Amino acid sequence: MENQRNFLLAAVLSLGVVFLWQLFIINPRLEQERLNAERAAVNAPATPGAATPGAATPGVPAASNAPSGASAVPGATAQPVLPEKQTPRIQLSSERLEGSINLRGARIDDLRLREYREEADDNSPLIQLLHPVQDENAYFAELGFSPDAALGDLPGPTTIWTQIGSGELTPTTPVTLEFKNANGLTFLRTIAVDTDYMFTITDKVTNSAAAPVAIKPYGRITRYGKPETAGIYVLHEGLIGSVGEQGLDEIDYDEVEDDGPVTKEKAEKGWLGITDKYWATALVPGQTFTAHYSYFNQLRPFYQADYLGDPVQIAAGGETTITNQVFAGAKKVDIIDKYEAENAIPLFSNLIDWGWFYFLTKPLFALMNWVFNLVGNFGVTILIVTVLIKIVFFPLANKSYASMANMKKMQPEMAAIRERFSDDRQAQQKAMMELYKKEKINPAAGCWPVLIQIPVFFALYKVIYVTIEMRHAPFFGWIQDLSAPDPTSFLNLFGLLPYESPAFLAILAVGVWPLIMGITMFIQMQMNPAPPDPTQQMIFKWMPVIFTFMLATFPAGLVIYWAWNNFLSILQQGAIMKRQGAKIELWDNLKSMFAKKGEAES
Repeated sequence: MENQRNFLLAAVLSLGVVFLWQLFIINPRLEQERLNAERAAVNAPATPGAATPGAATPGVPAASNAPSGASAVPGATAQPVLPEKQTPRIQLSSERLEGSINLRGARIDDLRLREYREEADDNSPLIQLLHPVQDENAYFAELGFSPDAALGDLPGPTTIWTQIGSGELTPTTPVTLEFKNANGLTFLRTIAVDTDYMFTITDKVTNSAAAPVAIKPYGRITRYGKPETAGIYVLHEGLIGSVGEQGLDEIDYDEVEDDGPVTKEKAEKGWLGITDKYWATALVPGQTFTAHYSYFNQLRPFYQADYLGDPVQIAAGGETTITNQVFAGAKKVDIIDKYEAENAIPLFSNLIDWGWFYFLTKPLFALMNWVFNLVGNFGVTILIVTVLIKIVFFPLANKSYASMANMKKMQPEMAAIRERFSDDRQAQQKAMMELYKKEKINPAAGCWPVLIQIPVFFALYKVIYVTIEMRHAPFFGWIQDLSAPDPTSFLNLFGLLPYESPAFLAILAVGVWPLIMGITMFIQMQMNPAPPDPTQQMIFKWMPVIFTFMLATFPAGLVIYWAWNNFLSILQQGAIMKRQGAKIELWDNLKSMFAKKGEAES
């Protein structure tokens, strides 16, 4: 019994720490960040001030937010350019994307995702991933060449490109841009986009001068302002990349602010960018490069993931071609995996935060996605996958419940041993172990169903929380987003009263599914005889109540899984106990509970 208690305490405390962290640390932090964002929006100036000119990385220009288009590249010749809003643009349209490309800098800075909206409502605005530099939350991708005074003007942040021909950018119609400088260099840039989220930028550079030249390509993802993040340990949001053989880089916004810029070793392959929970923008250099992750606290603070390529030699009268790629879109699993395999991009699938236990989360998602393709509803998928998981672990759970049933049958003998050796705990433990050995009982067997459920619970939590496939996925009735908490609450009589629950009472806002989960957990625990140990009695009494309030803030899909798993466990445990001839203590425990309550009241 001592071992059983320790196992149970460890399992409960492990889950309790996670849930309490979510409720008392993460939720208040999210609420504070939301309030800060609202205050920032109210107090933001109408016209953002110009950032201090300078280079974010040697050879890579810092992001310029000057509406006048003044050069931000040290040593570059100033060019007469148009104000940002008047700069010509090329329209972009595909099945998944819409927006435009800015001819100033050839920036990809206006991008909306046609398949995703801000809310689970068909009339909600589309998700806008990238924003022009004059927007408060500017966010863009840019490719160019490091400035070199000896070579004259090179394509950079202020360069105005000219479109050759006309028409918009589509998966079947790439566009070509041109820029010529006074020193005999001609740049022809072809921008293509596939049917998903990958842009391919091909620069053909011709040197008509009498001497050879060397140019250094650069690329950068720049983001102004600190975006609102979930701030939870199971999800990385911020700067990310994989450079050469150096593994995965995950750098939080706070980390790069506090610790300063990060420079990686030179590499021949890799990628880098900025990721949100469901969306990301990343550069895939096509040549040897050095990567950097930076934060700059100027008038408009910004974060930047950039690279600087090795010099590319162009002979006199010669030409060269440089190809790079930019990913900008939703982190859909099949699309990300396809890019990693077909384009040989190392660790690109880690753009989705599968976590340390990827060996559980990735197979679990693959199973759920396969079932979803059969049934067409992720809520039903969760129910089916729960049954499949129960089948896989049935032999172990069956043995565990059978051992628990045998222990129930031995309760009279165990009680006699405790009474006989009431003053000698060591002798009592020895007699108990002999009884366990004689009857082939494992005292820790009752903990296995809980321990088995913990890794599956965390894996499912991760899958539901981080994969975009679960975002805004409906179930039935009031559950229209399995990745969000149950929207009902007893504070407004589950939607009957015409007001929403106050945010500061979020911990008390228990919905229908958390209540169902709590009830099923309570019933399952009451099927067993009350444990003799006072600590265990307290745990069994309060655990369903605590878990009900804790899970109220978790994704509804996870709560549905837990409730359904409890229901199946009740059926399984009841059937095994009946087969073993062990008494089901549910009704006796309930009668005893109400009897004690009545005695206390009297």
